[in-house]
Amino acid sequence: MPKLTVVEGETYEVNDDKRLILGLRDNGVDILHRCAGNAKCTTCRVEFEAGEPEMMTKAELEKLESQDALGDFRLSCQILCDHDMTVKPLMSVANGDADSPGGRPEENITPDPEWVEKP
Repeated sequence: MPKLTVVEGETYEVNDDKRLILGLRDNGVDILHRCAGNAKCTTCRVEFEAGEPEMMTKAELEKLESQDALGDFRLSCQILCDHDMTVKPLMSVANGDADSPGGRPEENITPDPEWVEKP
């Protein structure tokens, strides 16, 4: 099982190929996901300290490019936990103006992933 470490937080074991947003949320980590994990809003953003995946979904790439944010952060709704990683969630209920994190994302990455190499 991959280990998911949260900067200034705990380390969790998560099931192989679990969406990163669910690995965080299901372990009680305060992270926003206002569009319910569909690569539309960028509120589920994370920075990687270790283990950043080399692949990304085409939906993540297009969203980050449209926001001129490629290389600034990644979208946890578009990442699978298939290896150990250390992340820092960037947007949360505690540090924002949202009263809830958002609806629960689907178990599988949405939209259906088309994998590309991270530029």
